[in-house]
Amino acid sequence: MRFGILGPLRVGGGEATVTAGRDRVVLAMLLLRAGRVVSSEELVDAVWEERPPATARAQLQICVSRLRQRLAALGLPPETIVTDPVGYGIRIEPADLDAEVFARGVEGARAAAAAGRPTEARRHYRSALALWSGPALGGIASRSVRRRAQALDEQRLAALEECVDVELRLRQAGDLIDELTESVEANPLRERLRGQLMLALSAVGRQADALAVYREGRRLYVEELGIEPGAALQELHQRVLAGDLALTDAESPPVAPVRALPRAISDFTGRQQTTARLVKEIEEDNARIQLIDGMAGSGKTTLAVHVATALADRYPDAHLFIDLHGHSERTPLTPAAAVATLLRQLGVPPERVPLDLDDRVALWRSELAARRALVVLDNAASADQVAPLMPTGPDCLTIITSRRRLVGLDEGRPSSLSVLDEDEAVELLGRVAGVDRVVAEPEAAEEVVRRCGYLPLAIRLAGARLAHRQHWRIADLAERLAVGRDLLAEFAAGERSVGQAFGLSYAQVTAPAQRLFRLLGLHPGVRFDNRVAAALAELPLPETQDVLDELVDAHLAEEVEPGGYRLHDLIRGYARMLVAEPDRADERRAGLERLLDYHLGVAGAIAWTIESAGSRRSLRVGEPERTDLVAATVAQGRTWFDDNLATLTALVRLAETEDFPRHCWQLARACWRANFDGGHLDELVETHTIGLRVGEASSDDVARAVMLNYLSSAYYRLARFPEAIRLMEVALDLRRRLGLRSEVRSTLWNLGSSYAANGDYRQGMESFDAALAMTRGSGELGELANLLNNMSFALLGWGRYQEALRLSRHHLLVARQVDDVPQTAKAIGHLGMIRHRMGDVAPARRLLRAALDLKRKLASRYGEGEALNELGMIEREAGRPEQAAALHREALVAISVAGDRIGQCASRNLLARAILDQGDAASALDLHRRVLQDATRLGARYEQARALDGIARCLRDTDPAAARSHWTRALALFRQVESPDRHEVERLLAELD
Repeated sequence: MRFGILGPLRVGGGEATVTAGRDRVVLAMLLLRAGRVVSSEELVDAVWEERPPATARAQLQICVSRLRQRLAALGLPPETIVTDPVGYGIRIEPADLDAEVFARGVEGARAAAAAGRPTEARRHYRSALALWSGPALGGIASRSVRRRAQALDEQRLAALEECVDVELRLRQAGDLIDELTESVEANPLRERLRGQLMLALSAVGRQADALAVYREGRRLYVEELGIEPGAALQELHQRVLAGDLALTDAESPPVAPVRALPRAISDFTGRQQTTARLVKEIEEDNARIQLIDGMAGSGKTTLAVHVATALADRYPDAHLFIDLHGHSERTPLTPAAAVATLLRQLGVPPERVPLDLDDRVALWRSELAARRALVVLDNAASADQVAPLMPTGPDCLTIITSRRRLVGLDEGRPSSLSVLDEDEAVELLGRVAGVDRVVAEPEAAEEVVRRCGYLPLAIRLAGARLAHRQHWRIADLAERLAVGRDLLAEFAAGERSVGQAFGLSYAQVTAPAQRLFRLLGLHPGVRFDNRVAAALAELPLPETQDVLDELVDAHLAEEVEPGGYRLHDLIRGYARMLVAEPDRADERRAGLERLLDYHLGVAGAIAWTIESAGSRRSLRVGEPERTDLVAATVAQGRTWFDDNLATLTALVRLAETEDFPRHCWQLARACWRANFDGGHLDELVETHTIGLRVGEASSDDVARAVMLNYLSSAYYRLARFPEAIRLMEVALDLRRRLGLRSEVRSTLWNLGSSYAANGDYRQGMESFDAALAMTRGSGELGELANLLNNMSFALLGWGRYQEALRLSRHHLLVARQVDDVPQTAKAIGHLGMIRHRMGDVAPARRLLRAALDLKRKLASRYGEGEALNELGMIEREAGRPEQAAALHREALVAISVAGDRIGQCASRNLLARAILDQGDAASALDLHRRVLQDATRLGARYEQARALDGIARCLRDTDPAAARSHWTRALALFRQVESPDRHEVERLLAELD
């Protein structure tokens, strides 16, 4: 076995092969879900828990990279850890992981035991238990890992208890006493182990010791839990006292009396934690009333019957069940009718049942007063319906299920059911459709349960379709669910359907709640807040909150945080179906317009606060309809964009599809700065491409020009400079024809930056000079600050430091004059870079540190990385390569988050130089070579040249001829882009001669 988690984490036979704490957590999470993809969100939660850093995803990538390198060093194939759009997974054979070998061994043991082969069962159990070397994943403190590891520890204890049962039947009690004593000491409250130790001691004639084990257990239960031992352990104690102890008796479970409970379904799956908690509360805390609520199809009745069946022996006098029809096509039972039915179940003759409700309730409670009875009140409509039905006897248990939260009851412990987790959902599908089919198609099974939204009812109906269509593959059903026009129609079997279940819940809320529920089907995001709901519903926020509370109580919506909500995937599909009905076309279009208007209003208002004065000119957002809601949201600032990234992108798509052209392109534009600064370049390209398409379709040249200009910025950041230049030239022509002088000026300076980044500094300066000529005398200092920023940076890259210094100082003066903090940060940073290149190291370091602080406050990830890289260069040149490497790694994370590909190449080139200076030429050479490949693919000539220069530096002592070849190629590229770095390379080549 190559991996071990049944004890300390082991890889390749050694515990210490992975030592970094974060790497161990990531590997542990992957091994706990071997063969499946673990989402990046789960991994981030496991590593950092409640306080993940902004760079968590980038750091996670670094962890995975280190793990791959470590596994490769141990001889494992590079594809052992796989990358998926959702996250990461680990591909290993079952025989490579001790937990899988353990599970198969226990499965074989159980099969042998069931087939009456106890000796074979014992062999399998003991082989499986021998794989353990301590608590699962001991030494890893992550709560996510511990939670899953505890499940493995529980499996070990269960297997041990099953093994002991077998060995007791094989008359091996004497060999078990030491192991059982140790296990009981480690798990003193585990009654089954304590009972097995008592059996083993009694079997070898040590009854006094068995009684002492019981007394010690009773003392612990009373002192620590405040309860007596369970009925089974008490009975065993009495049998030890009486000397009447036959192991065959202990093997035969008691038979539950025949009562009115429905049969517990054989494929009950999941809800282990909920079931255990409910049983514990009932057995140990004497919780007499349990309230189980949840959305339609979440398995409330199934759970209630399962718990009731498990506890049946504690209530020998009566097991009663009644469907109150709170959410069904029938009229809900009245309390009077319900009490009459329950009395008949108790055997009360019809002639004894009073006509008056109060008299019926009195008789009902009198009948139960002296009984130990269990009552399941299923499918309750309201608190008023069930309050008269609740027994008052001290020895009665009442379990109530409802789709609504029964907040009006004075007592009772509530449990709200969520959907199943993925493992439970797949297991349920296997139980219904066939375990072998699920094992044969695990990925398709995961896709089916995901499409079912992990809802038990939907999974059962999907599994039933497979069970009745043996010629279908699970992949066939997954494909139908993926492409089906009406997903809810796929979840139907006979008279049962998910849509019908939802419809019953929908029918029983008020008209305002029904209307809001339908309109929420228009929202394309997974989550929404109360302000979005208020905009859709055209209601004041307090009234909207009341309606949302009603939907939450009916389990048609889920409140995930105060003021934040979500709809289950299938419920959202039901809402969309309702709002898409032909007779609601007007309601649908008006709701869409309100939804788009609200998001455009918020996006525009926040963008106004974070963009420069020049950029604001193209923010053509009108006054929103709901100024109250917009004003309440604007305070969230940039975080609002981050929280709603996927929703805003989807709304741009929706605006195009539903023919709202103005909202479409203006919303794309309003999100530009947040997407650009945040590195969300895929979203920026998609939204502006859609906006451009809409502008062209409506012949709106203003919209076309705006979309072209800002779309080009994404291509600039992606290092697609020729494409960026092409788009800007089209935008420039449009703006000139429209007579938009200020916009022409801004396009010219953007064009200059693209030319400079592409290595054409002369043409870039021509564009800058044209823009500068239009800016002088205009009085628009904000525009001038932008232009001076771009010009000074271009001159810095060109090596014209004196001119760059003069313009950068002018830039800082103008930025401060107009109180533009982002421009001030840029000016200070550029001044620091220029002073460094000119040899003024001390002031350069001070300026760069100041710029770094500002850029971090502004959440400018690219600017942060730029300053870190320059500081790293200063440290390397000062002979401190370790500090330099740390700064360049930090810069790489920041620039990766920003999505700047050339910036990533620059960071990695600089990191390689620092690594070389630390004496690790092999690692530096490998990193430079990888950068060369990426920079060549991007067409980034300057970074290609820097990579070639770095490769030559790595080779000059071992292969001078190869070094000369690489320096010659680097020099040609440095000359093409007119970089001052060419002088250093010329010197190095001369030294080789």
